[in-house]
Amino acid sequence: MSTNQLWTVDKIKKILNKPFFDLLFIAQNIHRKHFIANKIQISTLMSIKTGLCPEDCKYCAQSARNNTGLQNQQLVKLEQVINAAKKAKKSGATRFCMGAAWRNPNDRDIPLLEQMIKGVKNIGLETCMTLGMLNKQQAERLAKAGLDFYNHNLDTSPEFYKNITTTHSYKDRLDSLDIIRKANIKICSGGILGLGETIDDRISLLVQLANLPKPPESIPINMLVKIKGTPLANNNSIDPFEFIRIIATTRIIMPTSYIRLAAGREYMNEQTQALCFISGANSIFYGEKLLTTSNPSCKKDKLLFSKLNIITEESLVNTVNEQKQIFNNNKYYDASIQ
Repeated sequence: MSTNQLWTVDKIKKILNKPFFDLLFIAQNIHRKHFIANKIQISTLMSIKTGLCPEDCKYCAQSARNNTGLQNQQLVKLEQVINAAKKAKKSGATRFCMGAAWRNPNDRDIPLLEQMIKGVKNIGLETCMTLGMLNKQQAERLAKAGLDFYNHNLDTSPEFYKNITTTHSYKDRLDSLDIIRKANIKICSGGILGLGETIDDRISLLVQLANLPKPPESIPINMLVKIKGTPLANNNSIDPFEFIRIIATTRIIMPTSYIRLAAGREYMNEQTQALCFISGANSIFYGEKLLTTSNPSCKKDKLLFSKLNIITEESLVNTVNEQKQIFNNNKYYDASIQ
């Protein structure tokens, strides 16, 4: 299937509403066409500046407008980042993500951010940052320092976005993604399920992601972590099967992107996670904390991987043998989404 086609709500809805097992079968076939089966990429996320964010995102513990009891922390030292990155690599991560609770970084902080990028890359890890909105000059400087990925989630649909955030617009998010792409930084962008959105909102989010000039190379799909003190603390939980359907649909319409099970994984049982992996999720965050929210322990994840015979990527560059395996997988790729 061409990844250049224009996706519409109706086209994606037709896929999402397929019989559950048909949907998973199609997604798994497409996944095996582009990726090695039973292999997961691991990323580790570190908060490099915590709390006091001026944005009003209603799900976030780090917004200064939400009374969550969070302990605020200024921008950390370079040495702390390097030590954390070394620990992440030792645990099996191939990408190290650094997040700062800013609306946008101040130019005075860019030199230190550049050092962090270079230091982490010298360890042998891919780098990702999420710092809020960037201007053209900042993006170009981070790219020159060697930044591989920039995370900037769209969160939800354009139609529902004003219910979640009012201090910036959906267009601001899309403009930032355009700046990041033009700086030749790979895009990490996805959404959060369980914000109170409708199924049509979830489909609309996927339309936005799939119809970018180039789909994100990395797509984190988050399940809302309901944090006391935020306006969404009492939201209804999303049905696991609805969550799995979104994972499978994302795989079908963006076949070459890495799809990451991100926040909320601690509240998924092993069976839900396994069905997400069958549906095409092939990346996770590893470590007991994601910025300010909890995550399954490495020990727990290793046990699950053992049960599922999953292996972790040591490098995101496919070897010759892996390319041959993908080629052999293609002969099984006979499913149609029509």
